[in-house]
Amino acid sequence: MDNTAGSLNQLQKSFLIGTLLGDGYLRQLKGRRNAFLEVNHSITQKEYVEWKYELLKNLTRSGPKSRNGNGTRIAYRFYTKQHPEFTKIMELFYKNKKKCIPNLTLDPISLAVWFMDDGSRCSKENVYLNTQQFSKDDQYKLLEILEKMGLSGTLNKDKTYHRIRFKTSGIPKLFGIIQKHIIPSMKYKIGL
Repeated sequence: MDNTAGSLNQLQKSFLIGTLLGDGYLRQLKGRRNAFLEVNHSITQKEYVEWKYELLKNLTRSGPKSRNGNGTRIAYRFYTKQHPEFTKIMELFYKNKKKCIPNLTLDPISLAVWFMDDGSRCSKENVYLNTQQFSKDDQYKLLEILEKMGLSGTLNKDKTYHRIRFKTSGIPKLFGIIQKHIIPSMKYKIGL
């Protein structure tokens, strides 16, 4: 089946879950039938945005563009077309226009995309997923989802908010799961 107007393929679905856990944002304009995905990063992550675009190219009208953001920050972004599957996924991930965590299962690709979006390695022993945007209850739900992949973590207080911190003993397993899916420009996040 031609994917131009059809269903998302498995790679696109895995990507979508990962990016929604991270920096991706689904929107539905008033009066429109379906939602679309917005991908928006700093210009310093241009290669990453280009990679995301290539995954979703058949669902877009045009490629990424730069624009001035807040202050001196330059953003690099693109939007997909509206799509019924985006609408279904939006209904799962958003409650009262706020992103939340549905019941879901992660695969290595969705975990890798999530880590490329929101992961950080502060030291050999300190690896985080910056999940501050989610409620504490949703973060506990995320810990349970990670536990199903054999990954242990805790909630770590970051100033006012909490984020997920991987247990040191599980970091090699995490990197083993995601390493082959991390694009070259993002390998610094796993210390390569």
